[in-house]
Amino acid sequence: MSPRIGSADDARAVAEAARILRDGGIVAFPTETVYGLGANALSPEAVARIFEVKRRPSFDPLIVHVADVAAARRAVRSTDSRFDRLARAFWPGPLTLVLERHPDIPDLVTSGLSTVGVRVPAHPAALRLLSEAGVPVAAPSANPFGYVSPTTAAHVVDSLGDGVDFVLDGGPCQVGVESTIVSLETEPPTLLRPGGTPREAIEATLGGGLAERTPRGGSANAPDSPGQLESHYAPRTPLTLLPLGIAASVSSTNERVGALVFREAPVGPFCVVECLAPDGRDTTAAARLFAALRRLDAAGLDHIVAESCPETGLGRAIMDRLRRAATSGARG
Repeated sequence: MSPRIGSADDARAVAEAARILRDGGIVAFPTETVYGLGANALSPEAVARIFEVKRRPSFDPLIVHVADVAAARRAVRSTDSRFDRLARAFWPGPLTLVLERHPDIPDLVTSGLSTVGVRVPAHPAALRLLSEAGVPVAAPSANPFGYVSPTTAAHVVDSLGDGVDFVLDGGPCQVGVESTIVSLETEPPTLLRPGGTPREAIEATLGGGLAERTPRGGSANAPDSPGQLESHYAPRTPLTLLPLGIAASVSSTNERVGALVFREAPVGPFCVVECLAPDGRDTTAAARLFAALRRLDAAGLDHIVAESCPETGLGRAIMDRLRRAATSGARG
């Protein structure tokens, strides 16, 4: 069965989605990055359904989405001048800021951590939904845990079916990779995950460099923010990440091999080729990345080889996703 679907351009559909969120249901909705699977962040029972539907382990914290800066302040205990500068520069937009959480945010949202990631998305439908719902919304990507993130409503329906109460269809996502995550609990702030806001732009706004994340002590299954697991964003077809110049790296084989390339289609033993950015722009590549991985995964291939891209701007986020996709196949 399929979930109910409404157009993000229909005020009645947005109102219905907002009502479902207030009543404890879960709604898939578009953001500028990927589609989110949202629940009322103040309701542990509603948030628990996200973990159930995604088959997501409870040790993996969620990002809280809000309609504006004022709502973001209510989700955290304290802020500082760095918060104000980054919020003015990048919100609404693909940047998540991690700060000490407000006591009203349940443990389940943060996996028991004392901090919470919060952001104001840039998609107009997401902002309308959050404003009308009137509650903070915890929302990971709307896909089975570990699998390729969804960038269209059809991806959500294909992956989660009627496990979702309502899908708000806002068309393809424009950024295509998840938000950048920065912790303001350190000095200097720490880049926890590269994403849709380039590191260079954040550092320019802060007037200084970001620290690199160091692995948290203890179990590998204890991430200190969303998007930290080594294997993630992965197709079920095995994927190998190769250096630039993919055609020269692959020899003839009896396997059905597909290629994911950055700029130019290679000549080689490939059944299917997905070219992310014929124009050479990292923004184009990021917007196409997850949809291309899904098409390759559905092509009946034995193996996928992916070409590396330069790690500047959004290229850093693209390479982060490809490295984790190459770690292993998707789980669940």
